[in-house]
Amino acid sequence: MTEILLPCGFNAEERAQKAKRDFLDGYNCCQSVLLAFDDIFGADRRLLAEIASGFGGGMARMREVCGTVSAMALAAGFISPAAEPKNMAERTANYALVQELAGKFRQENGSIICRELLGLAPLRHIENPEPSARTGEYYKKRPCAELVACSARIIARKLEELAKNR
Repeated sequence: MTEILLPCGFNAEERAQKAKRDFLDGYNCCQSVLLAFDDIFGADRRLLAEIASGFGGGMARMREVCGTVSAMALAAGFISPAAEPKNMAERTANYALVQELAGKFRQENGSIICRELLGLAPLRHIENPEPSARTGEYYKKRPCAELVACSARIIARKLEELAKNR
């Protein structure tokens, strides 16, 4: 695990609300979660937004793994990096962290699959790639803002746990 220093006053709920605000401001689900930790991971907001851009809507609106869960997997790369392909210990630690984070999300929400979280039938074809308009009706029908907050909260709590155990 990488040594990640949390700023004084770090608060999991504040990170969850930051992610939710970014989602309500128009960022996709994956971007919103990852951007809530830009200062922690020492990464440029624009670069994080670019990297996470294709994961919204369960990966480009294909309704597969929830974009917020994909964000947790990306965050795991900062927390427990596995950059060397032959370093099996690092890869194992990274995969274990991704499984732990996704497992917590699944436990809280019943699934990690976008279409299941949204109550959609299995797709018979790929949806139009155009993102949905963010209207009041959109937000009423979709639990996405709360799922964004949930994933950010899970990451933040893991960071707090790791900081406490150091």
